[in-house]
Amino acid sequence: MITINHVNLTINERKILNDINLEIKKGETLVILGASGSGKSTVLKLMTGLIKPCSGSIFIKGVKADSLNEFEWNKLRKFMGMVFQYSALFDSMTVKENVAFGLRQHTKLKEQEIERIVKEKLNMVGLEGTEELYPSELSGGMKKRVSLARAVAMEPEIILYDEPTSGLDPIRSTDISLVIKNTQKIMKTTSVVVTHDLKSAEMIADRVAFLYKGTFIKIGTMKELMQSDDSRVRQFMHGLPSANVNSMFEESKI
Repeated sequence: MITINHVNLTINERKILNDINLEIKKGETLVILGASGSGKSTVLKLMTGLIKPCSGSIFIKGVKADSLNEFEWNKLRKFMGMVFQYSALFDSMTVKENVAFGLRQHTKLKEQEIERIVKEKLNMVGLEGTEELYPSELSGGMKKRVSLARAVAMEPEIILYDEPTSGLDPIRSTDISLVIKNTQKIMKTTSVVVTHDLKSAEMIADRVAFLYKGTFIKIGTMKELMQSDDSRVRQFMHGLPSANVNSMFEESKI
């Protein structure tokens, strides 16, 4: 469904991604894990055409996406839904209007059919009865779910999630993770989830790709990553302190 081959990206003479390779199978949920600044969200931007690689290739649904122009990318994006880190809802629109936005912009469906789809998707994410509320009246977790309902309204084959549990307390984080899992189960989508939330990853991932300083150094199941012998992977997966923190405390004893 999505294949990334030997992709490199340099911005302002800074190496962001270094020879990354990734294959995402149709219908699977792949989680991209890694520390802040490792390049996780940049990988999503490559998958949506917001950034072009300096070298290498990206195939989406068999299409060589890295060579597409903007018009061609817009056609490909119709098969994709995006859930942004900060929800990216329109504050001046109601929940119903936010979810219906893409349907009204990109389809010729009648209003009655649009309203049916909006209600269906809001029910799917557990937000029935919220159609006339505004984003300012919603909690952080509810905003994330509205964003997901909007992303799936167009029945995409691929859904990309950028830090979907960021800023949520543990209970709301679990709620969102369950919604993501159930959405994938109902819609059979191919999902790519960028996160550093290990509990969420464990709940939703079929496979995990661990990104370290712009390179995928381990790809496998959560169990395989937890048992990895690679010290860089183990440190992140088990929450071990960095060497400089340890040395700082050792020096303070002198």
